[in-house]
This record gives sequence, structure tokens and C-alpha cells, in this order.
Amino acid sequence: MSPLLQKGILIVFEGIDGSGKSTQLRLLAETLEQQAYPVVTTREPTDGPFGRKLRALFSQRDAMTPEMELELFLDDRRDHVERLLAPALAQGKIVLCDRYFLSTVAYQGAAGSDPQAILALNDFAPRPDLALIFCASPQTGTHRITSGRGEELNDFEQEDNLSRVAALFDSLDLPYIKRIQADGTITEIQKQVLAAVQDLLSCQFSGERS
Repeated sequence: MSPLLQKGILIVFEGIDGSGKSTQLRLLAETLEQQAYPVVTTREPTDGPFGRKLRALFSQRDAMTPEMELELFLDDRRDHVERLLAPALAQGKIVLCDRYFLSTVAYQGAAGSDPQAILALNDFAPRPDLALIFCASPQTGTHRITSGRGEELNDFEQEDNLSRVAALFDSLDLPYIKRIQADGTITEIQKQVLAAVQDLLSCQFSGERS
């Protein structure tokens, strides 16, 4: 029997590029599905019309102003909430999202926008039940991208930018944030993620698991 869901749950994965959050999202999804939880995985920027424009900025970030970039992130998120997040949460699903509005706060804040103003502009977006911020050094992040993935750094992944982004992630103090020490191995990081998520699920779910 599947666990009985009291309400939908939104868990977001945040952190600098190369922090390991995408790997951990995939591993958590596999674990939850094995336990018969109803899981939806998604990401921002999305694959929708606004998200595709944002992904084009990865190698051409100077193609628009920081203000235009921020508005595009907000448009993508509004579409994401309407099209996927709100329906999935209303259906009682566990939604795992790779980046959400805290990434906008950190990355667009690093580009010069006011972090508190960005938070206010995201009032329309559902609050996460849990925001896992993966704390890894910029050096670790860039090494994983270039050596681990064999990729070149895009405009968002330059080490000086990641340092500013990391500092903004470190400054965030919201009740749903849980920080994950992410400089270690995949297994070490996964143990922290599972512990944080299990604490949340024990409060949100009832019923028997098969």
C-alpha cells in the first residue's frame, strides 16, 4: 500500500553550480519511488518557452540586462507554478525541484539585484516545505564541472560569480532551509539529504508502507 498523503510536499534543491544537488535529487527520487511515494521531478529554468530563453543565456549572458533576466526568471516561474507545481501539489504529490526562487535570489542578487526585493517578487510562488541548500566551495563546484563532467564553464559558472552566489546563499535565513555539507562524497551527502527528508515526511505522511 502506498503511503497516505496529507498534502503535497515541495522539496527544492539549491546551491551553486557543481554542488551536487542534481545528482542528489535523482537519488532521492529513486529512493522515494522505491518506497511507493508519489514523486514528480522538475527543474528551473524549465523546458517551457521562457526557460528555453534563459538557457540560451548560459553562454551569452550579456544578451540582456540584469533586469530583463530577472523578469524572464519570474515569467518562467509563473508558468511553472501554473502548469506543473500547483497541480502536482494539489494532487498530493512530492515535488522535487532542481532550483527555485532561492537560486534567483542568489544568482540575480550576485548580478546586482536586491535579494529582499527578489524574494518579495516571488510571493506568488508556493513556499517550499524544505529547501536543501548544498554548501560546496566554488573551487569544488568548478572542479566537478570541468573534471567530473568534462564541461567548459558557462557564464553563470565562473568562479568569481560562484563566490558571490555562495555568499548570498550563506546569508539566507528562512525557516524551511536546511543546509547540506556538500564537499564530501555522493554517499556522505546522500545520508544528510535522506535524514532531512525523513524528518519532514514523518510529519506529513500517515499510513502503512508495503
